[in-house]
Amino acid sequence: MKAHIAAACVVAGSFTVSAQGAQAQDRCSDISIAELNWSSAGLAAWVDRIILEAGFDCTVSMVPGDTDSAVETMIETGKPEIIPEFWFESATPALDEAVAEKRAAFAAPLLSEGGVQGWWIPKFLADAHPEITTAQRALKHPELFMPAEGGDKPAVFNCPVGWACRVSTENLFRALDGADKGFDLVEMESGTALERSVAKAFEDGKGWLGYYWAPTALLGEYDMVKLSFGVEFSKQEWDSCTIVADCADPKLNAYPVSAVYTLVSGDFAMEGGDLMDYFNNRSWSNATVSQVLAWMSNNDADNEGGARHFLETYPDIWKAWLPEDVADKVARSL
Repeated sequence: MKAHIAAACVVAGSFTVSAQGAQAQDRCSDISIAELNWSSAGLAAWVDRIILEAGFDCTVSMVPGDTDSAVETMIETGKPEIIPEFWFESATPALDEAVAEKRAAFAAPLLSEGGVQGWWIPKFLADAHPEITTAQRALKHPELFMPAEGGDKPAVFNCPVGWACRVSTENLFRALDGADKGFDLVEMESGTALERSVAKAFEDGKGWLGYYWAPTALLGEYDMVKLSFGVEFSKQEWDSCTIVADCADPKLNAYPVSAVYTLVSGDFAMEGGDLMDYFNNRSWSNATVSQVLAWMSNNDADNEGGARHFLETYPDIWKAWLPEDVADKVARSL
């Protein structure tokens, strides 16, 4: 999902809706779940589908689409009832109004740490040089980092044109005087090229420095460490300069953490009963999601295959979301 690379707001826990009203069986005749068009969201949708069908005897349909279309139809029609992975920075005034009018509601955070982004280095390099905990310290050691293909200077690998992270990375590179410290800022031609640069660094045992985000399949396959910038996130600086192309005087800033919640329709929030208890308990870590996404990538698995792999491989995580009898039903179905 590319939306997470814009500025993010963190929603307060008071948005979480408690289950009220009818029991789960009253809401299970026809549940629709948004299967959004990026890997982690599709994975979450299928985990929910399998658990609702096997554990709660629901009838579930999947609604493919993107965030904007799913939210629009939810607040207008109440369908789909569930959007499993909603990045809060995608909230619009129309959604704010729908939440205020109880036509939509937030359940628990899906990603326990939120969506994260920043500059990363390989863990093998961090282990060998434990003093490199910040981007500033990394830039003091150009000899440790690889150049881009065909380059003659160590690189800070940047996002492709059209990604918001390209602008923020360029402004932070200038704020850190990266060029004066002997580095090239290298704009990658595609997300795949960015992935390939990380893979090559690990194959060759070379240092890599650049932008990435989690959860992703790549960070499930390659062990990376996110660097600090030594400052707190400033939304004012972020909005006024960090994400503004060609900002004249960029200052050092941190990347925001994006709050990632499950969004449900207002009727479902009020009437979901045991199902809302599940959605108010369900949460997983970036590391878990990244590991499952990496398995999916390596095994050419679809969202359903990834969900079944998660349920078979990580029972200690998902059983904690459910009453024991419901968890037992799901386990037996596998």
